Amino acid sequence: MGRRAATVTFAAAAILMVTMGARQSLGLFVSPLNTATGLGITTISFAYAVAQLMWGVAQPFAGGIADRHGPSKVLIGGMVVLAIGMALIPFMKTGLGLVFALGILAAIGAGAGSFSVLIGAASKHLTSESRGKSSGVINAGASFGQFVFAPITQALIQGIGWMGAMWSLAGITLATLPLVRIVDAPAAMPPGMSAAALAPAQPWRAVQDAVKDRSYLLLHAGFFTCGFHIAFLVTHLPGEVGLCGLPASVASVSLALIGLSNIVGSLLAGAGTARYRSKHILALMYGSRAVLIACYVAAPKTQWTFYLFAVGLGITWLATVPPTATIVGKLFGVRYLATLFGLALLSHQVGAFFGAYLGGLALAKTGNYQWMWYGDMALAAMAAIVNLPIREARVVPAAQPASA
Repeated sequence: MGRRAATVTFAAAAILMVTMGARQSLGLFVSPLNTATGLGITTISFAYAVAQLMWGVAQPFAGGIADRHGPSKVLIGGMVVLAIGMALIPFMKTGLGLVFALGILAAIGAGAGSFSVLIGAASKHLTSESRGKSSGVINAGASFGQFVFAPITQALIQGIGWMGAMWSLAGITLATLPLVRIVDAPAAMPPGMSAAALAPAQPWRAVQDAVKDRSYLLLHAGFFTCGFHIAFLVTHLPGEVGLCGLPASVASVSLALIGLSNIVGSLLAGAGTARYRSKHILALMYGSRAVLIACYVAAPKTQWTFYLFAVGLGITWLATVPPTATIVGKLFGVRYLATLFGLALLSHQVGAFFGAYLGGLALAKTGNYQWMWYGDMALAAMAAIVNLPIREARVVPAAQPASA
């Protein structure tokens, strides 16, 4: 990876650290929101579910605009809208207002400053051999953001109240704007990339061709499950901790541990795409989630159970992103990667909508999340299976330079 590519990659990772760190910490506000507004857990969960969906809806549109006009305006607009949405949340006293501020504004803003645009921008500076590793580094930025933001957000909520904490996150988001110029640096043509790859874009034509590909649709099916799983946990893990009679700090530490361990998982997954077929990496990740959930359901609910569960899940938490992006790049090239990977993220977030909303519905109807754990386990096993038929050539190791 050259100096320019490395600089763009780390700048993209820093932006994602903030946008995803803030977004993934919003589950810590569920209880304070409910106490302050009296809206009820079902209404608040619905707003969070809409946020999951709109974050995904934003991805292919943001990616398409970035593919056609460059990432700069998309990223700046996204971070400003994210900050506005978070700043407005404390003023919303109705379910409709919460859906507007949190479910639409903040979510669309976070989506425009997320994986599809950032990975797409970095990929234009990279060779095919280094794209997976770069995606892993960018993805690790998101994980590091969760590790950093979860305890900071919890401390802010306890120290200055949930409203002050939300406004603080909005201010931190705006502080990342100077990094956009680095991410939008002009791309030199990587070795092996034709001039046609940098020709004027027609992203929606690429979408029409991609949705006819069975492998692309199978990738979407697996990613749907990933979204269901992550949204359920990031939204309702604090509630699960409370049901087990443990302090709120256990939830924030667990979310931080998920982020910390996923740094390792993201880097390993990104590097692994250069040695193993990405579909096998994905199948292993999804299968491991089913096993971990089964172990959690059977285990006594102590703080160490949550911490170990968080570390185990964290290894694969967002580490599905590098192999998924790699498969999209292998199937269709990188010219429309932001668009096509953004569309895959939309499927991810359709799953996330159901994970966030059904979790709240299950709690309201049954008083616990037991059936959600069973459903999550079954979906993870299904995702492991559907990735195996994806069309992907064997990985050919890069040729080693001849010794003198």
